[in-house]
Amino acid sequence: MNLAGLKIGHATNSEYNTGCTVFLCPPNTVASADVRGPAPGSREAVLLQPDKPIQFIHAVMLTGGSAFGLATADGAMRYLAEHDIGHYTPIRPVPLVPTAVVYDLFMNEGKHPPDAAMGYQACQNAVDVNVAQGNVGAGAGVTVGKWGGFQTIMKGGFGLSCIEQDDLVVGAGAVVNAVGDVVNDDGTVLAGARLDDGRWLVEENPHRYFARLPQTPVGTNTTLVVVFTNATLTKVEVHRLAQRAHDGFAMAIRPVHTTHDGDTAYALATSQVEASFDLVANLAVEMVAEAIRNGVRRAASVGLLPGLASEK
Repeated sequence: MNLAGLKIGHATNSEYNTGCTVFLCPPNTVASADVRGPAPGSREAVLLQPDKPIQFIHAVMLTGGSAFGLATADGAMRYLAEHDIGHYTPIRPVPLVPTAVVYDLFMNEGKHPPDAAMGYQACQNAVDVNVAQGNVGAGAGVTVGKWGGFQTIMKGGFGLSCIEQDDLVVGAGAVVNAVGDVVNDDGTVLAGARLDDGRWLVEENPHRYFARLPQTPVGTNTTLVVVFTNATLTKVEVHRLAQRAHDGFAMAIRPVHTTHDGDTAYALATSQVEASFDLVANLAVEMVAEAIRNGVRRAASVGLLPGLASEK
């Protein structure tokens, strides 16, 4: 799988079902983001807005641990600084590592959230081939289908998808921690709120209406996506690409962008080939949807929490 010059690395704490995932960027990677969740946990998000003059970043970190997990960026910064990678300043290069979190504290009672050491380890583990998917990195403790309450949920995970068209590469990585169901192309449920008899809860509640979810408060669900391409794009175009990524969210998750979700999309362009923006964006939407689906397809069961990968 061609990652457009990026490397992806996981650090996973399987005992406490948490971890982090880093996307290490090649030189001159243009980045932006589009945040649509009401309670996102993030770092360097403002820097990525299209009106800010900084063009290039050096890594994106996705992490469990809620806001505690933002410490993983410190580890990534240390790793990058040791390799003399960063934004030029008169004193020393300063690595820029935008970071976003998912809330996985339900899986571990908030114990041992990812820290700087795990962020450093994820960078050490980064590869550009055979990237692990499922219960790894930031996908270790995530779940889906929480709109029906905790008794109906299934395991989410980290998913990856990529396509090559001639010299153009477009791909996406996703950490799937949605309150909604993950659905197939035809709208049928792939993973989500499931009843004890194996039926999907949506069969009884076709609009997936939930008036109150006291056990799923605002900000405890978030799907995170990183779209990447080797196309040459401006920062404004990369920001538009991050916006378009949310179309992929809507194709694969029902309901999506709810009050309970902190959905965030990053976009990265490594500037290696010329390509039409609309072609890149159209492919990116498809890759985001497929990465989200792969996140649940590769997710294994944890205890009594069912995962599709364990049911094959």
